[in-house]
Amino acid sequence: MRIDKNILKNLLPGLLPLFVFVIADEFWGSLPALYIAIIFGLGELGFSFVRFRKIEKFILLDLGLLVVLGLVSVLLKNDIFFKLKPAFIEVIFAALIGISVFSPKNLLLEMSKRYMKGARMTSGMEAKFNKNLEVVFYLTLAHIGLVVYSAFYMSKEAWAFISGVLFYIIILAYFGVEILRQRLRNREPENSEMLPVVDEDGIVIGKARRGDCHFNPSGKILHPVVHMHVINKKGEIYLQHRNVNKKVQPGKWDTAVGGHIAYGEGLEVSLKREAREEIGLGGFRATLIKKYIWETDVEKELVFMFSCEVVGELKVNTDEVSEGRFWKPEEIYKSLGKGIFTPNFEKEFMILRAEGKDFLRS
Repeated sequence: MRIDKNILKNLLPGLLPLFVFVIADEFWGSLPALYIAIIFGLGELGFSFVRFRKIEKFILLDLGLLVVLGLVSVLLKNDIFFKLKPAFIEVIFAALIGISVFSPKNLLLEMSKRYMKGARMTSGMEAKFNKNLEVVFYLTLAHIGLVVYSAFYMSKEAWAFISGVLFYIIILAYFGVEILRQRLRNREPENSEMLPVVDEDGIVIGKARRGDCHFNPSGKILHPVVHMHVINKKGEIYLQHRNVNKKVQPGKWDTAVGGHIAYGEGLEVSLKREAREEIGLGGFRATLIKKYIWETDVEKELVFMFSCEVVGELKVNTDEVSEGRFWKPEEIYKSLGKGIFTPNFEKEFMILRAEGKDFLRS
């Protein structure tokens, strides 16, 4: 997350005068230490202006609080106001994160896009960004509480550690754990599922591990999948609700049957297997509607799209799908484009309509 690094990088210079003050106070007392810390802060501000030709707002804010709270502390002969300075800074930081996470206006996401200089952020990346921001928000609130507690009840050395470097340790530890978890999640065992690699006509030209076909930084590998739309006599379409722990499009409604064709497996065999595993469906007659290429930020698939008619209710396999039900076409029309369905399903719903499925015409 680029934005997190930039925010932390800007917050760090504002904390340096605190350490200067703590060290100087041990040798010369509070008032000289305050002067030294202010001079140090002014030096930082001047250096940033000379180097970047602009006033760094974080440093200016830190310096202003340093002067105000430092003078109040000296005049009242009580350093508690000065000690609370990091908490004031983090309250502002937490408010900025809170607005971004809990309101429609995501300020930090917009800042992140500017920092990345036009690089496109996918919906999955945005969701991960917001999840990390929410965690950082709560971690910041917890750290504010620790700073306030240490200012009142702990030694100056303990306060200096808690109000300074501890915050960075907490944040770096969180993102370190997240990076490790992601790497472990993406690791594929040597005997993992093999998928066929195909050309645009569907001719098998090789094979690759499933993990290599998804999130592959070296390039997307075209591989085949089957989708089947299950329709009852009323013209209602059965949809499955994807588990929230899915890596791709978690928690959205999707095509009734969908899955990868395994290496060495025929199209018909794959379709029957997926239908049986996901919704317990067998003995159906499927019609091929269309073959097309579907590319996302995650993968590139050659989709074989089918439809079939069924009688009666279906029962999902909860190990594969969280739930499933029949949807009326008018229900689907009202919910298109609202993030309820996967983009892939919305595309195929319009294909079904274009292919002459009369019951889908509005």
